[in-house]
Amino acid sequence: MNLLKLISSFKKQTILVVGDAMIDRFIWGKVNRISPEAPVPVVEVTRETEMLGGAANVANNITSLGGKAYVVSVIGKDITGKSLAEMLEEKGINYDCLVYDANRPTIVKTRIIAASQQLVRVDKEIKGFFDHHTESKVLTNMEKIIPQVNAVIISDYGKGVISPTVLKKIISLAKKHKIPVTVDPKIYHFKKYKKITTMTPNEREVIEGMNAKNIRTDEDIVVLGKKILKTLNSESVLITRGEKGMTLIQPNNKITSIPTRAKEVYDVTGAGDTVISTLTLALAAKSDLLSAAEIANFAAGIVVGKLGTATTNFQELEKTIKEFRGK
Repeated sequence: MNLLKLISSFKKQTILVVGDAMIDRFIWGKVNRISPEAPVPVVEVTRETEMLGGAANVANNITSLGGKAYVVSVIGKDITGKSLAEMLEEKGINYDCLVYDANRPTIVKTRIIAASQQLVRVDKEIKGFFDHHTESKVLTNMEKIIPQVNAVIISDYGKGVISPTVLKKIISLAKKHKIPVTVDPKIYHFKKYKKITTMTPNEREVIEGMNAKNIRTDEDIVVLGKKILKTLNSESVLITRGEKGMTLIQPNNKITSIPTRAKEVYDVTGAGDTVISTLTLALAAKSDLLSAAEIANFAAGIVVGKLGTATTNFQELEKTIKEFRGK
C-alpha cells in the first residue's frame, strides 16, 4: 500500500478516544549541587510547561496528524480540569463529551527534568472506577458520538474510566457500526479486551499481562503474542519493542517484524500514544494492518527523538517516509 497516499487521507478521518485524560506537567531546570539535607540533587527551575497527557494526548496526536478527534473521559471540577479543557479547545479537539466529577481531581503527572534527564515523576490522582452516575454519563456520551466517527481508540491508563461495563459497551458499539476498535492496554485489564481489531502493548505489558515467566528470546515474545490473539479473539496484536521495532502478529501464524525507524532516542514519553493514534488513523482510512503498523513505526521513531510528551505531524511523517524510501 502507498504509505504517502495513506497518510494524506488522515485529514478525512474522525476518531473517538475513550479513556483516562490527564495533564503532563514538566518542570525543567539545571543541577549544580547536591542538597545538604539529603543525598538528592537540587534542581534550579528554569521553566515549566504543561501538555495534554493520557487519552488527551492520544487525541492531540490525531489532530496533529490532520484527523479530527472526540474525547470521552472524566476530569475533576477543578482549575486543572478547566485548564485541560482549554488545552483541548486550543488543539481543536472536541471535548463536549467530557464528564466532570467533583469527587476526583483531574490527573496530573509532573516530571522534573534536568540536563535532558528525568529525575523524578510525581503523580496526583485517585485511582478506581467511578460511581454509577458518572459511568452512566460516559456510556451515554459514547453512544451519542459513535455514529459520527470512523474508528475508536480505548486509551486505558488504569485510572478508572475504562470499567468493565464501559469496555464491553464501546467494543460492542464499534462492532455494531463496523468500525475498527484499537486498544492501548493496561496490564490488569489485559485479558478483557475481547474481539478488538488490535492492541499495542510493549514487551513488559505482554509479559506481565499474560503472567508469563522465563521470557528471554524473540520467539518467546512471538509465542506470547499468539496466546494473546487466541485469548482475546482479536484480529491482530502489535507488540512495540523499543530498539527492536515492532512485531505484528495476525491469525494463521502470520508474523511480521518491523525494524525501528528511530534515529536517536531522547524520551519515550507519549510514544505509545503516537503509535495507537497513527495506527488507528490508518485503519480508519481502510489500510491493511501491516501498512498501518509501518506508518505507526515511522511516527514513533520521530517522537522518541523529542523531549517531553511529544507528537508528530503530517509534514514530519511525510518527510521521514520520503527520506527512508530515498535510501
